[in-house]
Amino acid sequence: MDTRPVGVFDSGIGGLTVVKEIMKIIPNEDIVYFGDTARVPYGSKSKETIIKFARQDARFLIEKGVKAIVIACNTASAFSLETLKNELSIPIIGVIEPGAHAAVKSTVNGNIGIIGTEGTIGSGAYEKAILKLRSDYRISGYPCPLFVPLVEEGWAGSKVSYMVAEEYLKPIKKSDIDTLVMGCTHYPLLKNVVADILGEGVTLINPAEETALELKKILEEKNLNSNQIKSCYNFYVSDNPEKFSRVGSNFLNEKIYNIQKIDIEKY
Repeated sequence: MDTRPVGVFDSGIGGLTVVKEIMKIIPNEDIVYFGDTARVPYGSKSKETIIKFARQDARFLIEKGVKAIVIACNTASAFSLETLKNELSIPIIGVIEPGAHAAVKSTVNGNIGIIGTEGTIGSGAYEKAILKLRSDYRISGYPCPLFVPLVEEGWAGSKVSYMVAEEYLKPIKKSDIDTLVMGCTHYPLLKNVVADILGEGVTLINPAEETALELKKILEEKNLNSNQIKSCYNFYVSDNPEKFSRVGSNFLNEKIYNIQKIDIEKY
């Protein structure tokens, strides 16, 4: 039994959707979460800056003694996963490859859509990951930047969210995709809105759930899994722990305790 915690980092609050799935799928694992709330969003920054931030985030988690790291940010997964894998000796998991695998498994007609931040869509990371598995599939990407602030304002089920989603999803409704990857960690909170607009003909893929399943598999394969009865969750942010607690509680559907503010620039 390896009782060391699993480390999870994100550009801010959205990665809590991944934490929620880890808690559900492997509830006996301790978790250390870092949200880089002082430097959010990552999606609008350069590849070099994102890699620099990801290295600092990972170094902080390693100092906390984690046995594996989940990059719970689509943009950071796209730009820094390979770098961190090459530099660190512990397992590193991103959210893109698990989401791509699930999309390929789900689609019937081979026509897959991806919604995400401008950074994630612009990187082409999901497209590359899917085409690596099936080069004959058709992939379409749709940036939906306003979804993140809508979720963080707590407006996920509001009339405003439906109006914005209707606009963003217009081209998807006109396409013949049968599978849509929700390629941003905030988007699962809009799942009901997106499902209402697109209807039953489109299967929604939540990479957070697929990432938790992949983490479970890796921990078991490497004999790193824990079977302790009670788990401990600790949360760290680089700014505004009060907002993180307030908004993050909506992501986890429970009150968040054990939040500390740290200076990430030291790492």
